[in-house]
Amino acid sequence: MTLPQLQADCARCAALCCVAAGFSASADFAIDKAPGQPCPHLDAGFRCSIHDQLRPRGFPGCASYDCFGAGQHVIQGTFGGRDWRQAPALADEMFAAFAVMRPLHELLWYLTQARALTAAAPVHDALAAAAAEITRRTHGRPGELAGLDLDAVRAHAAALLRRASELARGEISTERDLSGAGLIGGDLRGRDLRRASLRSAALVGADLTGADLRGADFTGADLRGADLSGADLGGALFLTQAQLDAARGDAATRVPPPLRVPRHWPGADGRLPRRWTVTGPPRSRRGRLSGAKGQDEPFRTVRRPTMPSRPRAGQPGPPPRPRWPRGQRVQGRRARGQHAGGWPPPGEYRAPRDSRARWRAGAR
Repeated sequence: MTLPQLQADCARCAALCCVAAGFSASADFAIDKAPGQPCPHLDAGFRCSIHDQLRPRGFPGCASYDCFGAGQHVIQGTFGGRDWRQAPALADEMFAAFAVMRPLHELLWYLTQARALTAAAPVHDALAAAAAEITRRTHGRPGELAGLDLDAVRAHAAALLRRASELARGEISTERDLSGAGLIGGDLRGRDLRRASLRSAALVGADLTGADLRGADFTGADLRGADLSGADLGGALFLTQAQLDAARGDAATRVPPPLRVPRHWPGADGRLPRRWTVTGPPRSRRGRLSGAKGQDEPFRTVRRPTMPSRPRAGQPGPPPRPRWPRGQRVQGRRARGQHAGGWPPPGEYRAPRDSRARWRAGAR
């Protein structure tokens, strides 16, 4: 299979992901749903009625889900265009086939990415053979898919992918081998994690702000809620769009092509968030660097320090303004910071309480 065949096409599917899978109310899902039960937000046309509001409505898990094209393969290929509403008797077989087809398509996506690595040339033939075998399995009948030993297929493909990753990343220190590490909520700000192994690492809620993650292996890494603001993911290995959608970032986060910056990240629509500014060399009207030679460098965004509205604890604040008792004589021209010839002149009294006149130098 090619990469376009491994991309989800919801128009050719029957919303299998919205029916077959089950989930519990959590930070990823706002409600409980049993496996095989249609989502209450699923309409008659197999469309999500709140697709544009999934995150505000408490469904970030749905917004970052990817079936890697398994949904349309089950509906259009395995069952010949029939869906679970037209053929209710086949619903259980469809859901069981989808539960096997989705991991197979995910493995095909990883194997396709590994075959594109030039440094992994010694295992290209083995990767191609494994991909061909898995592709043959995906064209099996529903009964054959149900009897497939998925763990054995995963183990064989995982060994080849690990070897391809090692060839692409080269030798790394033990400090950068974080395979399977529990880093939930970890502080990794500004860390140098180039060519690190983050396979199956739990990075839920981790702070990776400004981290250097170029060439790192993200196979199976859990990035839900991880902060990737300002991080450099250029050349990252086996990083999926679903992982980026589940994480947090900003316009300064660099992602490898063909992945895209998620739309819900600040500045992803081209507008910078508040208290951010663009820095970098000036550009001409044609978009190229003015007065520079060579390749154009992208702009970067940095935080602009802001002055606090109130003085922090332990820091001196501005001097208090003087408050003069009503009716007291103002002594001297500079008693209230007035220049020579200011108003009121020396010897004047304050306005009475019932007056509506506003003194320019009056108290608060």
